[in-house]
Amino acid sequence: MLTVKKAVRYVLAGLAIICINFFIPRAMPGDPVHYILGEDIGVDSDQITEIKHELGLDLPLHRQFSRYLGRLARLDLGYSHTYHRQVSDIIGSRLRWTLLLAIPSILIGAIAGSIGGAVAGFYPSKPGSRFVTAAAMTLHSAPPFFLAILLLYLFSFKLGWFPLKGYYSTGGFLDIVSHVALPTLVLSLFTSVRNLMIMRGSVLQERRRHYVTFYRAKGLSESKVLFCHVLPNASLPLLTMISLDFGFVLSGALFVEIVFSMNGMGTLIYDSVSTRDYPVLQGSFFVIAFMVLAANLLADILYGALDPQVRRAG
Repeated sequence: MLTVKKAVRYVLAGLAIICINFFIPRAMPGDPVHYILGEDIGVDSDQITEIKHELGLDLPLHRQFSRYLGRLARLDLGYSHTYHRQVSDIIGSRLRWTLLLAIPSILIGAIAGSIGGAVAGFYPSKPGSRFVTAAAMTLHSAPPFFLAILLLYLFSFKLGWFPLKGYYSTGGFLDIVSHVALPTLVLSLFTSVRNLMIMRGSVLQERRRHYVTFYRAKGLSESKVLFCHVLPNASLPLLTMISLDFGFVLSGALFVEIVFSMNGMGTLIYDSVSTRDYPVLQGSFFVIAFMVLAANLLADILYGALDPQVRRAG
């Protein structure tokens, strides 16, 4: 349920995102004109001034910001002088490949994490549950790019089971699957272990409730009590985490793409930072941030629809 207070909070978050996306790239050291021209090209000060005027970098910062807001109001993300294309076209061509990694990873992580966490929380004293919990904590402490480097070295470099880099070689379906399988595995592990720990804690609380004793007294099996009654009630906190996973997976996918040399949003942002391409950086951060904001808004609405207590509080 979306209240006025929550709506105002999302609007303020959106305005903060817009401001940060503008000012953070400009806080980096380095001159974009220098990166556009290159080191081996000699130009005089008049030519540099002309290029800055063309890019709008000769204007005061507040004038640049007002122009930036005007373009956003027209849904214009600007033009990249590094790629010589509209920023919206560049992001559109790269974002679909990043989503090809992110969406399956979120789904696999949600399913595997919820089931594994439910079993580990419902049977906490069993050796298998303790082992799963310890393994999840170990993997949870490892950043995704570190897991990507380890799996890339083992399964691609040593064993040769998967390609070393890229999203595709020939463009066929099986070729794309073979390229994205290992990065998807990394991101799925990254999301599933976090969801497992959240679900485990939620199930540990739910298994002490009176309704669990009631259903056991009725003669229901332990698996039915867990999956038919405990799991649905324990899944509400996980719903919020899955929406947050969208942001974590996108940020993790950026690093994983760099490790696997994939031409998605990760390498786009990395190259744009190197060349100080302000329009691409602004557009990339803007799109990713608002996708995460939209995912959180959707989770807020679904949480209110599924939990009567939240509806009554609203």
